[in-house]
Amino acid sequence: KCRTGPLDIVFVIDSSRSVRPFEFETMRRFMMDIIGNLDVGPNATRVGVIQYSSQVQNIFSLKTFFTRADMERAINSIVPLAQGTMTGLAIQYAMNVAFTTQEGARPLHKGIPRIAIIVTDGRPQDRVTEVATQARNAGIEIYAVGIQRADMNSLRAMASPPLEEHVFLVESFELIQQFAKQFQDKLCGVDMCVEREHGCQHSCISTPGSFYCECNPGYRLNVDGKTCSSIDACADGRHGCQHHCVSLRGSYSCRCRAGYYLSQDKRSCTMIDYCSFGNHSCQHECVSIPNGHYCRCRSGFTLQPDSKSCRATDLCNGVDHGCEFKCVSTEGSYHCVCPEGQQLQADGKTCSKCGAGHVDLVMVIDGSKSVRPQNFELVKQFVNRIVDLLEVSPHGTRVGLVQYSSRVRTEFPLNKYHSADEIKKAVMDVEYMEKGTMTGLALKHMVEHSFSELEGARPLSHNIPRIGLVFTDGRSQDDISEWARRAKESGIVMFAVGVGKAVEEELRAIASEPVEQHFSYSADFSTMTHLVENFSLNICPEEGKGETEIRSPCECEALVQFQTNTVAMLQSLTERNILWARSLAQMTARLEDLEKQIANKK
Repeated sequence: KCRTGPLDIVFVIDSSRSVRPFEFETMRRFMMDIIGNLDVGPNATRVGVIQYSSQVQNIFSLKTFFTRADMERAINSIVPLAQGTMTGLAIQYAMNVAFTTQEGARPLHKGIPRIAIIVTDGRPQDRVTEVATQARNAGIEIYAVGIQRADMNSLRAMASPPLEEHVFLVESFELIQQFAKQFQDKLCGVDMCVEREHGCQHSCISTPGSFYCECNPGYRLNVDGKTCSSIDACADGRHGCQHHCVSLRGSYSCRCRAGYYLSQDKRSCTMIDYCSFGNHSCQHECVSIPNGHYCRCRSGFTLQPDSKSCRATDLCNGVDHGCEFKCVSTEGSYHCVCPEGQQLQADGKTCSKCGAGHVDLVMVIDGSKSVRPQNFELVKQFVNRIVDLLEVSPHGTRVGLVQYSSRVRTEFPLNKYHSADEIKKAVMDVEYMEKGTMTGLALKHMVEHSFSELEGARPLSHNIPRIGLVFTDGRSQDDISEWARRAKESGIVMFAVGVGKAVEEELRAIASEPVEQHFSYSADFSTMTHLVENFSLNICPEEGKGETEIRSPCECEALVQFQTNTVAMLQSLTERNILWARSLAQMTARLEDLEKQIANKK
């Protein structure tokens, strides 16, 4: 075996169409004979093979194989390109690609020879002189081997000096195998590691006429070029360990501080979740920390001396609550209250005198088929007369309108319009629904949606009365009892107005207590203006019958104002109807007189 020492050898093989198949086989044999006598390996000689014709093809690079068996298999699998002869292109590829460190060539400072063995049988079809000079200047030693028809001038232009040692011309492909043995002697020389006392602590690497020392993995060569020191892999700071780096022989490992464990990436650390063990006994929240855990209470609670249980905090004494009158603590929170006769404002802190007649009013009107279009227009006019008497504003009275028949439709919610003019226009734009009379469904819709804060109803804590005013002209086609009860239980003051075929039993079921003050009935739409004349102005219960019911003065004042205004409006409408009725009676009397006169003349 050749014991010259490590070499980086790249075979540059001509596979143009002039090389016949059996001739290419001898070139395979030539490469394998050379490789067979080399000491190949990652720290010994490395071998690469490229073939060329009109283009260049990399068969395997210097870093691909490190055993002769693998190299021979790759060489035997080469398929000739069988095109032109672009030798200059192949030399340029060897210089720019094959002999780069990325492709496996050792760095130049290590002094390992870079050898290109060019085997060709013809004249190049491109220029080789300039590119071969560049390759030699880049440190590549070029052997030019010509076979049979090769051009000697081209071989001399490519080869390294001295030319007599780097240019070879073989008369035929049959003689190339014999030439391989002679060429091998050119590559092999004295093994300096054997012939001299090298003094390398770990390994000696021979080079032509010299040698150098190498260290085992995990060690670095000292400045004396012979002895080795272990490498501290943690010292360069590139280990990436989140907590601690521990040096090993030529390597390192990461470790975590107490209370953490090493993550799957073997670098970062994750805190141990002691709370997940399930034995913390914290009443509210468990918080993991390195080497343990502690208990924490939710907002508004204080941790007790046992460090586990929690007790509600009197937030009124611990925060700047800003309540104008009084702060009331609740579990984990607080709210402000006002003295009797005043109401809490929208800021949730300040108090003020209650506004006259300010209510949240939702009118639920019957739009069933029995009402008829002309009467439905009277209902809309009646609604607008009520609106005229209200102080409509976002902070005053709010008005919503619902129409129902076989289904329920919100015409506009409490927070839709902020002035009487907007509401009246919206009322006149309402379209008559017709069809059935589902009063129970309408009551359900009013309770669940119309008086929700989402649709503009103010919170009950603001003491703004909630009034539901139901107009109907017939018997409901569904049950009303449950949702009439729920409406009143939820704090809605219910007024029931019946016209025509409305059922008194149902009206009484809808109306709030005392029932007589909250429902009325009229035989037809033209006389419905008297419907609430009998509503009592005293809708705030007083002491009596051994019982006392206390209600907010603000709520009472608002309800009284609303009812007073409504009754006044109805009285006005009634007076108009009385004048109309008197005029009709006078006309009737005149007609009767005319009939008598005509009869007497006959």
